[in-house]
Formats: sequence, C-alpha cells, structure tokens
Amino acid sequence: MKKKKFKLLLVEDDPNLSEVIRDLLSMSGYEIKLCRDGAEAYQYFKKFSFDLCILDVMLPNMDGFFLAEEFRKQNRYIPIVFLTAKSMNEDRIRGFKLGCDDYITKPFSSEELVLRIEAILKRCFNNDRLDNDNNEIVYNFASLVFNYTGMTLKGPQVDIKMTKKECELLKFFLHHRNRIVTREETLMAVWGTDSYFIGRSMDVFVTKLRKYLKVEPKVKIENVHGIGFKFEIQ
Repeated sequence: MKKKKFKLLLVEDDPNLSEVIRDLLSMSGYEIKLCRDGAEAYQYFKKFSFDLCILDVMLPNMDGFFLAEEFRKQNRYIPIVFLTAKSMNEDRIRGFKLGCDDYITKPFSSEELVLRIEAILKRCFNNDRLDNDNNEIVYNFASLVFNYTGMTLKGPQVDIKMTKKECELLKFFLHHRNRIVTREETLMAVWGTDSYFIGRSMDVFVTKLRKYLKVEPKVKIENVHGIGFKFEIQ
C-alpha cells in the first residue's frame, strides 16, 4: 500500500505569507489547496476531502472561526489549526472551544509550523490504516486492531463484535488520543446533542469500552473530573 499523502486546505488572505506557507508545506510532502477568502474555502471543503485545515482567523467574507464551525458540521473529526496575529486569551479560548487542534500566533517559524502539523497528523492518522482493497477503515493501537468498518475489536485476548455507537465513540477517542476532551464535545461529536439524559447513556458506553479495553494495560480511558475524558495510549 502506498504511503498516504496528506491533503491540506490552507486559508490565508495575505498573498506573501500564503505563498510562503504553501511552498513550505509542499516541500514537506503535503498536497496543498490554497484559498484566500472564507467563502472560496467553504466551497472547496464541500466538494473535496482534506486531512487537515489551516485557517487564518481574520479572513474576508467569512472569518476563520465561522469557517471552522461550518467545517465541523460536515466533518466532526477534521483537524483544524488556526493562524492569527491576535494573541488575546479570549480568542485562543474561542478557538479551542470550537475544537481546534492547535492555535499558532504570527509570527512563527517555518520549523514550528511543520512540526506542529506533523504532530497533529501523527496523532490523528499514524496508527490508522485504510485498506484500499476492501475499503475498510482499520485502527492499530497497542496490541489491538479496531476495524471501524467491520465493527470489530481484536487482540491477543479479545475478539468483540461492537455496536455502531460503540464504534463511533471509540473512533472519536482514537482521533483525540492522549488529549482531554470535554463531555459536551464528545456528546456532540457522537450523539449530536449534549442533553443530560444522553449524557447518562454515554457513561454506559464509556464503561463498555473500558471493559473491552481492560485486556490492554497500555490503553486507558481516564475520567477528568469536571471536564470529560482522556483516552491514553502509552
């Protein structure tokens, strides 16, 4: 199987900076689509598939925050990196509340940008595999193999047929491995609502996943008091 070439959507209205970033990321082995305003980027996102989005916050026609909200409606898992000249704490908080994976303040070094993008893609995709022959989405982590398409979890001491909702929850945790996710973020991503009663149902599913995963000591779902969860893979 060929090594995956990641497709990145870069949305930056500064003509000089956008060209510098595009050339830098292209030389780093990424396939880049450059848009210089939010409306254009939104149209491309609806038509094409991307592995990560880099969004300037201050954009003509549609700002980066609004654009991220629209992207999240179509793809709940797409990694998003904000680029901004602003360093105000409330902007950073807003960005992370929207579910961004990183927030980089201008000016930044080219090495820093590349390393941060590599870290996000490694976290989200490095242990994942797309079987092109069978169109199956398969995740390898620790000693376990999770076939999202086939709805199975297998390992040396486990062979389980999972439900659709269990698969969606495990996929969400894997895409956010080794970072804290809020209860609200998890509920909205998997159930589409953050109501109290659905939250109680989510706790049952988390308990089931813990039971499935207990055979692998390197994998844990930790409760983070007052916030949510942290899916840890050592």
